[in-house]
Formats: sequence, C-alpha cells, structure tokens
Amino acid sequence: MHPQSPARIHWTESDQERSALWRSESGMPAPKKVVIADDKTPADVAYRLACEGTALLWRGDFQNARQLLQALARRADHKGGKPKRVKEPKAAPTLAEAFHLHRQAQSQRARTLAMLLIPFDADYTIPLRRAPEVKLACNEAYGRGEEPFVASLRELLGVIGAHEWRKNGVEIAALDARIHPHYGVFSPIRGEYVQLVADGPLPAGASRAFDIGTGTGVLAAVLAERGIGQVIATDMDQRALSCARENIQRLELQQQVQVVQADLFPEGRAPLVVCNPPWLPGRPSSSIEYAIYDPDSRMLRGFLGGLSAHLEPGGEGWLILSDLAEHLGLRPRDQLMGWIEAAGLKVLDRIDVRPSHPRASDASDPLHGARAAEVTSLWRLAAR
Repeated sequence: MHPQSPARIHWTESDQERSALWRSESGMPAPKKVVIADDKTPADVAYRLACEGTALLWRGDFQNARQLLQALARRADHKGGKPKRVKEPKAAPTLAEAFHLHRQAQSQRARTLAMLLIPFDADYTIPLRRAPEVKLACNEAYGRGEEPFVASLRELLGVIGAHEWRKNGVEIAALDARIHPHYGVFSPIRGEYVQLVADGPLPAGASRAFDIGTGTGVLAAVLAERGIGQVIATDMDQRALSCARENIQRLELQQQVQVVQADLFPEGRAPLVVCNPPWLPGRPSSSIEYAIYDPDSRMLRGFLGGLSAHLEPGGEGWLILSDLAEHLGLRPRDQLMGWIEAAGLKVLDRIDVRPSHPRASDASDPLHGARAAEVTSLWRLAAR
C-alpha cells in the first residue's frame, strides 16, 4: 500500500489554477469550493457562502479577517432566532436528545466558521497585512514547517490560544504549582478531579503507582508529591507524552515519575493504579475531544477489564469518573456496575464531589439540567 499523500486545497486566482497543502487538526476535509475574499467581502455574503460549504481564502487585512470571523459567529449563533409558526406542540427533548442536538449544532457551527481560510508560508509567516507573529505557536502545535499551506483562521486562533495556555500554565492547588498544557492535550482546568486524587486515602505501603492516560501528567505529579516513590505514567498520544515529560521535568519530579508510551497499562503490577478516562461515551470530532469522548467507552472498559491483572495483592484501582453520562442518558449506572463486576472487581468506597465550574450553574446552557446534577467520583476498586 502506498502512504496516503497529504491533502491539498485547490482554487482559481487571477485566472490561474493554484493549490497548497491543506491542514486541519479536526480532520476536516479540504473544501471542494474556494473563492477569494478580502476586506470588501460583506459579512452576509461570506456567511451565506460558508453555510453552503464554500470556503473563503482571505487576501485582505488579517485583523479584518478576525472581525469577519466574529461577524460569522454572531450570525451562526442567531441562526433560527426568528419565531416560527408552530403547527403543533412538540414534546420537550430528553436530555440525551438535547445532548445530541447540541453536539450536532456545535458541529455545524464549527464547520461553518472553519470556512474562513488563511494562507501560511513554509516558515509559518502569514503573508497578510497586520498579521501576528505565530511561528513559535505553530512550531509548538505542528512541528517544523516544511511547505506553504492553508488552514482555517479558527484553527489558527486555537493554536494561538493553546500557546498562551502553555506559556502561562494552569494553577493547580494540590501541587502549589502550574501545569503547562500543550496544544491538543486536555488542560486540567477542572480542579475537583485533581483534588480527589490529592485527598484520597492511599493504600497501605503504596510505594509504586500507575497513572493510566496521563495527559499533562498532572495526576502523576500529584501522586509523586504525596510521597509515592515510583510513578509510571502512560499515554498513547505523542503530544501528551511530550507534555507530561516537560511538566514532570519542570516540577523536578523526574526521579519519581517515568512517562512511557503504552496502550493503558505498563508492564507489571502496582499497589495503586489511577485512571481518569474520558467521561462521555461518543465519537470525538477532533484530537482534543479524545479527552472528553471515549468511543464505545473503550478506555473505561479497558481499564476495568485489565485492572485486577495489574494490581498487587491488597492494591487499589482509583477510577475518576463524572456521572454526567448517566444524567444525559448515555450510560446507565447499572452498565458501569456490570462492567466492574464482570472484571472481577469490588467497590471499596466512592468519594464524591460537586463540580465548581461555571457551566454547572449556567441556566442558559442547553444541558444545564444534567450539569447541575453532575457529581464527580473517585471509585476505590479492588480485586474480588
């Protein structure tokens, strides 16, 4: 089999056929229809084209492109805002239906806003008036530049935002230090799950621990700070591995924490095995969403299924999991309990905490009912 060639985007400009490498971290295919847009392009025209799936390759002032993107977002957010004549009353959607409708709307919005495109030179210079310097941010996200390419402005803004997160870091109370997330690695901004691991009662003689799916390395660092002499942190994602190693080094914990590439478990057994899998079963629509959505609960079931074989006698597995999926009707509690039992495990204890993030109290959120009822738990599991 021949390796798949990189996707390219094609357009006509000044009566000439042009093409460039296409880049999309969300996996969006290169738009088939592309028109040139600039400072004179009206927002209403741009929005109509974007909704029809026609991409707009920007040739005007960069800051004007940002303003146009904001105008497109306002139109997308108010789409369907006009009252419609209702023929007959409809039953209110269930939370599961509301969740799927919400994801569908978010996906459509993202596709529409991704239609505003920006050109890049091979060294990540943007050849537009008043364009920012983005070489460092792009190098962090994409690696070394090799040839000119085209990407959506929305993706670029995500790259710039991720660079700021990486530079400034996220304050973690349990560490009294900052964790610096990399592009594409989920940021530990929800502190309640970190605090559960910081406060949970350690098994007697827990001198070794595994952190499964470490991400930024935050939980591995917390376990090391709690005095566990050897922590093996695993992940499959190259960005996560790089991020975790950098954070562990920055915290000067490299003598205690080893970051290794593994699908779930490393070799051997430990008195404590910790896992914070993605909390919602579902299909991710971009690389960052793999920290939120676990297709067919693969990681959750894999952790539970392999846990007893990696626990030392008397050891504990700590599963950190929100019950949001239960409130949304995506995974019933009985199913989770069935998986625990089928894996030959028993529940020693469950420590619960209410989320403190702003969305839990945002009544305008379409999923407010589920978020307001959400509880995050540390399940202490042991082999039966």
